[in-house]
Amino acid sequence: MGKSSKDKRDVYYRLAKEQGWRARSAFKLLQVDEEFDIFRGVTRAVDLCAAPGSWSQVLSRELQKNRQEGQEPPQIVAVDLQAMAPLAGVTQLQGDITKLSTAEQIVSHFHGGRADLVVSDGAPDVTGLHDLDEYIQAQLILAALNITTHVLRPGGAFVAKIFRGKDVTLLYAQLKTFFRTVHVAKPRSSRNSSIEAFVVCLDYNPPRDYVPNMANPLMDVPYGPENPIVGSNRVIVPFVACGDLRGFDSDMTYPLEISDCEPYQARDPTQMPISPPYKRALEMKRANFYNKAL
Repeated sequence: MGKSSKDKRDVYYRLAKEQGWRARSAFKLLQVDEEFDIFRGVTRAVDLCAAPGSWSQVLSRELQKNRQEGQEPPQIVAVDLQAMAPLAGVTQLQGDITKLSTAEQIVSHFHGGRADLVVSDGAPDVTGLHDLDEYIQAQLILAALNITTHVLRPGGAFVAKIFRGKDVTLLYAQLKTFFRTVHVAKPRSSRNSSIEAFVVCLDYNPPRDYVPNMANPLMDVPYGPENPIVGSNRVIVPFVACGDLRGFDSDMTYPLEISDCEPYQARDPTQMPISPPYKRALEMKRANFYNKAL
């Protein structure tokens, strides 16, 4: 069945190709914005862990709507360890979000200014061991938050993917230290079977004596049975479901829109991988095939 069977399985995958998004994750950021209006007034934005670039595409399109007549174009910086195909209106940095040099590069692209919005859709390669995946994802969020403290203006917003689990309360407490408002959002395009959600942190307001520092882990405070998160240290953040029953359900199978007059046409992805991990294997397979043919 190939492409048609995959198209039939995921309506957001099909919609992403039809609308020109590089990945279905574009709808997650769009649905978060519908609920929280995170793009209002934003002219400078940073996309961490940006590849393949669907969130950068969303930022490029939506921030153009904020542009006033005679105003400079919005500034968007996309950061990832891996190379990413170019995008119009997006400055790309290939760097490590745990390095101070990366934060300095971002600020330099804003001519010394700070970003209004920082987003991160990064995630580790999951192992299937939920406790381990949640811990690694939490560390990735803290790395993103650490660089955010260097580049985000007071009052700005931060959105990042999170894996919800039993120890997520500590992460909420850490985020609440830096932002006045923290929500956890579950976009409708995010599958119900997935443990992923998105933290939406609004109104950046770090502690008065806080000095950003990339050298040490951010708020590396051990806790457990001997040091539980209780009292004022325990934070319960609101959970928000983005979207309603009028939208598509990411866990439901929708039929292909095939008419008798026009046959179904499978669409290729908007942007093919520029350096996929299987590229070397394919090259070796072709080389072996030609050697046998000779």
